Amino acid sequence: MPAQWILGGAALLLAAAFVGAMILLRAGRAREKELRDAVEGWRAAARALPDGVTILEGHRLVWCNDVAHQHLDLDPGHAVGRPLTHLLRIPAFSDYLAAADFSRPVLVEMPLAAGRVLSLQVIPYGESQRLLLSRDVTQLQQVERMRREFVANVSHELRTPLTVVSGFVETLREENDPSAARGYLDLMAAQADRMRRLVEDLLTLSALESAPAPGTERVQMATMVERLAAEARVLSNGRHEIRVESSAAFDLLGSDKELSSAFGNLVSNAVRYTPEGGRVCLRWVADGEGASFQVSDTGIGIPSEHISRLTERFYRVDRGRSRETGGTGLGLAIVKHALNRHGATLQVASQPGQGSTFTARFHGARLHPHGKPSTVEEEERK
Repeated sequence: MPAQWILGGAALLLAAAFVGAMILLRAGRAREKELRDAVEGWRAAARALPDGVTILEGHRLVWCNDVAHQHLDLDPGHAVGRPLTHLLRIPAFSDYLAAADFSRPVLVEMPLAAGRVLSLQVIPYGESQRLLLSRDVTQLQQVERMRREFVANVSHELRTPLTVVSGFVETLREENDPSAARGYLDLMAAQADRMRRLVEDLLTLSALESAPAPGTERVQMATMVERLAAEARVLSNGRHEIRVESSAAFDLLGSDKELSSAFGNLVSNAVRYTPEGGRVCLRWVADGEGASFQVSDTGIGIPSEHISRLTERFYRVDRGRSRETGGTGLGLAIVKHALNRHGATLQVASQPGQGSTFTARFHGARLHPHGKPSTVEEEERK
């Protein structure tokens, strides 16, 4: 075989090997790019999750998304590679890791964020890798606490009058004196009325929470304020001075029923908590930014530490006095819900012994010039 043939064959083999190596190299680079893109895509997806995601190698932190940084109060520059138990010094979480039972999450309260509650769950995978999922359940815990308190309060509020009624029923069975029996029946009627008002307020709250947004019917405020003042005089029975100061030539767009319920609660509270000889004033005023319905009194007043909680269901500054005056503990909760549905706010100013002022503040968009037909009324005329 000629030498040039041998050399030519070797050159072809080298060229083929070189081309193959280049193909493999390019394929490797393409594969490496695909892997990089896949990893970046996975990280981008993990960063977009609403929950915290943390990757652990054993107990050491490898990577976590931004939500996990916020949840766990981690310093991104110093957290990687450190044991998570050194970063989260929470006994409940340390016990959870030590027990190695990850079938359920553990609830922990973060020490540096007062009131924040996290749900943490470890998910093992691979040989020593773990995912730590974190979720902020603070609001859920608050809702659950409010639900428990609500059920307990309703049970308590109903149990007391039911106990009284049941006791008088047993007494009447053995009572032979008709005059005494009438007194018992009067007391039973009062307790039954208390339960009726409680149930009515509960139904009102339920309706406000589930009803669609209020419409845009025109609520004639001048007429409503006069009606509320008349109701206040009936409730007062001459024991108070009832004033009306209305200077706004505007009506409100919304639900007459809801606003009447909210304003009525403010007025009745003012009468009930103002001693005889005191004054209750109803005001409907407007300025360049909106309008306000205001109820002020010269009553017993409210200590400042209670004001922020007044609209909580069944919250009472003085439980004994609230029951004596006939309150259910739901009136201001109804006011809050009704005003929220109309985009309004409730402001409270009060000092013990000097009276209180409750102001429902409405945006200008809710105002309508008095005497001018609303859009709904114009459509009905057509």
